[in-house]
Amino acid sequence: MAHSSADLRRQIDSASDLQAVVRTMKALAASSINQYEQAVQALAHYAHSVELGLSVCLHDVASNHTPGSADIAATAAPPGIVVFGSDQGLVGQFNDVVAEHALQALSDSSARPLVWAVGARVQARLTDAGLTLEGGFGVPSSVQAITLLVGQILAISEAHISRGEISGLSLFYNQPAAATTYVPTRQHLLPLDAHWCQQLAERHWPTYNLPEVLGMQTTTLKALIREYLFVSLFRACAESLASENASRLAAMQRADTNIGERLEALNMTFHSERQGAIDEELFDVIAGFEALPRH
Repeated sequence: MAHSSADLRRQIDSASDLQAVVRTMKALAASSINQYEQAVQALAHYAHSVELGLSVCLHDVASNHTPGSADIAATAAPPGIVVFGSDQGLVGQFNDVVAEHALQALSDSSARPLVWAVGARVQARLTDAGLTLEGGFGVPSSVQAITLLVGQILAISEAHISRGEISGLSLFYNQPAAATTYVPTRQHLLPLDAHWCQQLAERHWPTYNLPEVLGMQTTTLKALIREYLFVSLFRACAESLASENASRLAAMQRADTNIGERLEALNMTFHSERQGAIDEELFDVIAGFEALPRH
């Protein structure tokens, strides 16, 4: 009986330690979600400024002459794909969901795309599905590290586009939804959507002071397109990281609940065993007392 109680105590202590770790991870995940969501919100103002600049440049430029649009679309090269996942585990179905979404979309394409994966876990999912990857990137560990990753993706994609090895660029990532949920999303970056360019060209300037493009209009347009790509990649990465931590938060919440239920059951068993041992000792004392000779 004593051995059983000691064993139960060890199980309770181990479960309590694990619950403390899970709750710490929950707190870190919740903090990280807020960090990445704030980054996306702060980026919205800059994205709006970039779109205003593009609207001015595109106003007098025909959509079929847009750099990075028709020039890229005219090539017969395969598309370029970037899939955002995670490096770490304990994220539920996070990597499976985005990998399945990407594979489903790619199955409808006749050309073999060039695929890059952000995150070792999603890279493994894609490779296991029989997809050959062109390369991979590590997942940023903070908002500040996202800029470096975006620069690497831009450099590689621009090099492949300039050599005619890919015809465009699309992103697959999980986007935050309500509470701790997310949805897989596909964003097409290049070639630029002609309808979107037309809408920008027709956008009314928000003030009475009309802008003017200084210098070479084509140079300015290319620079703004590159900023648009930077903003889109940064937002996709930040939203993927927010979704990853939302998935981890949900997984840790389930684990915390399960551990709590397990602890409750262990404590009930421990107290029952302890009470049984006490009752047994009391019965032994009473039985011994009753067995004493009476004078």
